[in-house]
Amino acid sequence: MTASRDIACRVRGFGAYTPVDVLTNFDLEKIVETTDEWITTRTGIKQRHRLAEGQNASDAAAEAARLALADAGMEPGEITHVINATCTPDYLCPNTACLIEAKLGIVGAMAFDFNAACSGYVYGLSMARAIVAAQPEARVLLTATEALTRRLNWADRSTCVLFGDGAGASVITADGEGALLEDVRCASDGNLGGLLTIGGGTSTPYAKGDPIGDDFFVQMNGRDVFKHAVRNMAAISQEVLERNGLTTDDVALLIPHQANLRIIEAVGDRLGIPTERVFVNLHEFGNTSAASVPLAIADARAKGVLRPGMRVLLATFGGGFTWGAALLHF
Repeated sequence: MTASRDIACRVRGFGAYTPVDVLTNFDLEKIVETTDEWITTRTGIKQRHRLAEGQNASDAAAEAARLALADAGMEPGEITHVINATCTPDYLCPNTACLIEAKLGIVGAMAFDFNAACSGYVYGLSMARAIVAAQPEARVLLTATEALTRRLNWADRSTCVLFGDGAGASVITADGEGALLEDVRCASDGNLGGLLTIGGGTSTPYAKGDPIGDDFFVQMNGRDVFKHAVRNMAAISQEVLERNGLTTDDVALLIPHQANLRIIEAVGDRLGIPTERVFVNLHEFGNTSAASVPLAIADARAKGVLRPGMRVLLATFGGGFTWGAALLHF
């Protein structure tokens, strides 16, 4: 057994934030050639939230972090590490984690971003567990924040209807009260990265005044993404359960990445988990990428769906391709 599994890992606080501005399917009918019926039947999404002008991913993360800290009964000054999952950072440099740190009044913490797209929160749990295993005194603030509406092509109805903005946060320690992270497993396949992309990096050189191309925005082969998402989310979830001597009967609630209702239903079917034990809030928020799972956890707690004593299975899939699963016992 590895050291990271010998030391308890507690998720002590949860927080989530979504912008005030709501963009409904009926609003999108005025922007792109689509209808509420078309979007709803193909995705399950009814609305999504959008950052205000001048509001960025770091602002959303800071709001979620304040709620997570309050939920954990901790002060910002106690945090030793700020790790931030995002594929839509405020800047290439400085990293968004440092901006979040500054907005919370934290000085001296280790702070960095990482990009696992929609799998970011589960990847972050794996990294946080490793940090507290190596440094049991660590107090890790894990944030997952996205400003996806800033990178949507509003003329592309296949992608612009899917995504929203938002942030989630958790505080992770080796001690104290909170949900026990029983296990987490992450995987990837970089050979499939071209099926879901957001450009604008250094692979595309720009000169001052050059127009941006379509590759600057979210581009996705939806049919192939669907196939790989269902297969890999179900497989890694089953793997995590089996290596802990559990079955889906031991899972009180499945909280999957909120990408598409058809994907969520297919994963639940493959795992044999009935719909009443699968949490869905996709219709309210759309796909918020890395923020999706922590936002869903906070929402499920607020709605009384997730209660103390429950074992929760998290499953996610994102660009890269990346995927992961985790077990939390509340």
